[in-house]
Amino acid sequence: MTHLAPMIHPLHSLLPVRPPETVSMRTRDGVKLDADLYRPDAAGTWPVLLLRVPCGRRVALTSHYAHPRWYAARGYVVVVQDMRGCGTSDGRFRPFEAEREDGADAVAWAASLPGSSGAVAMYGCGYAGMAQWLALAEAPAALRAVAPAFAGWDVFSDWAYEGGAFRLADAMVWALRTAADAAKRVEDGTGHRVLSDAARSLPIDDEIPSRPQALRDYARYTHYDDWLTNPAPGPAWAALSPKAMQDSMPADVAVLQIGGWYDPRLAGMLDAHDRLKTRGRAPVRLVVGPWSADGPAAAPGQVPTLDTLQLAWFERVLKGEVADRGGPVRLHDVEAGRWHDLPDLPAAEAVLHLSSDGLANRQGGRLELEMPEMEALDVVVHDPRTPVPTVGGHAVPDACGRPDRAAVDRRPDVATYTSLPLDEPLTLAGRVALEVWVEADAPSFDVSAVLSVVRPDGQVLPLTQGHTRVEPGNPTRPLTVAMRATCATLAPGSALRLSLAGSCFPAYPVNPGTGAEPGETRRVDALPITVLIHSGPDRPSRLRLPAGLSA
Repeated sequence: MTHLAPMIHPLHSLLPVRPPETVSMRTRDGVKLDADLYRPDAAGTWPVLLLRVPCGRRVALTSHYAHPRWYAARGYVVVVQDMRGCGTSDGRFRPFEAEREDGADAVAWAASLPGSSGAVAMYGCGYAGMAQWLALAEAPAALRAVAPAFAGWDVFSDWAYEGGAFRLADAMVWALRTAADAAKRVEDGTGHRVLSDAARSLPIDDEIPSRPQALRDYARYTHYDDWLTNPAPGPAWAALSPKAMQDSMPADVAVLQIGGWYDPRLAGMLDAHDRLKTRGRAPVRLVVGPWSADGPAAAPGQVPTLDTLQLAWFERVLKGEVADRGGPVRLHDVEAGRWHDLPDLPAAEAVLHLSSDGLANRQGGRLELEMPEMEALDVVVHDPRTPVPTVGGHAVPDACGRPDRAAVDRRPDVATYTSLPLDEPLTLAGRVALEVWVEADAPSFDVSAVLSVVRPDGQVLPLTQGHTRVEPGNPTRPLTVAMRATCATLAPGSALRLSLAGSCFPAYPVNPGTGAEPGETRRVDALPITVLIHSGPDRPSRLRLPAGLSA
């Protein structure tokens, strides 16, 4: 059962705030890191909130959070630090390589600052969220709480690859932005301009779409080639990833994770919650709302800010105030616009079977409760000249969310399977999984899966999706496509639809069909691929959903 959880907005007597001070520290290997310090202009000591950023401490992630003064006025010392090789801090920025040690050193230093009570919490989203996990793995004594948002858990599977496919648009945007910052630090005006322009309009029409000229010319400024040329998990990825360090994380640090349905790193956050929730000695909470990694997305109903969510958490775990309540898991319903509190994230236990008469890419197939009696085969041809575009979802920055994908579903290279309209409301809240019997006439091919709600007015709005690259020799009988979780109450008259295609571009590179790596694939190298989708008793393709909850 679920219930509507009220959003608590704590009331505070605001404190005056001192003008910001620039302060510096030295890491254990002697690198100077600069920070801005905000603290109440009042007697007493206060918990410290530490925000470590790669994008400039003066900006202070105000794209997502209130200005540090807002927190200082509510009784906190706030430290916003430029990471190694960022802003005015010394050193060279190499993603995730130094954040474990630097983060732990920063926590110990922050605990000793003027006005500090000695208790430190960390916050921040994206990279700044992953930096919290890495600092936690070093177990700094003063750290009491972390609040990573839109962060993930594993660098390989949450930042670089998904289902074996390179996260083209997401990885390229971030690489171009960090490269532009690196060029700016050394006053390379031309490089900064070229890279900044490319970040605003991705050069995916380049001769080599996954390795465009801008990134080839300025490879010295970015990690992009290292990620693009390392397409399998292994020691190099584990050395950067909180997932590989989880056994070192202390159990007495409170954890609040804030994720978004349109955030590319949501799956990793769910994995982190599953791993940490059993530790037992400190509270662990997961909140998933109508957000993308770039901030709030449009949604019905009242949506709290990241600040109100985490302030209530900090008041509880740092000050002992009962300012926040709700279940260990709080999910925003993307259809109904309300919140559900759950003890845990439900597993995918209900089954819908794919069924067809062989024309799922023309007139559509079906999602059925019962196994179909007859075998069926649907044939979809992927043409690399006109790949199926990415429409909404989580995988393309600045284009996330729930746009109507009805037009895409009418393409002949998309197979759709739709349920009967519902007679009464149905709430789905939890994980989704897909098992599909599939094969192709090429050594390598992709399978893109999107689960949507078909509203009575004909709109087709995405709920969740998954993508898998099948490498030569990989088993596909059945192929498991890792889809993301969802939370949605379907109204009477609505239906569920599964859409399957051989591409989702530019979220992921167009598979050339040859088995070649994306960084080696020119546009001219890609070949058409015929994909065969089976269903029926002998090859039962099926969609697994969380069991229906009370609406």
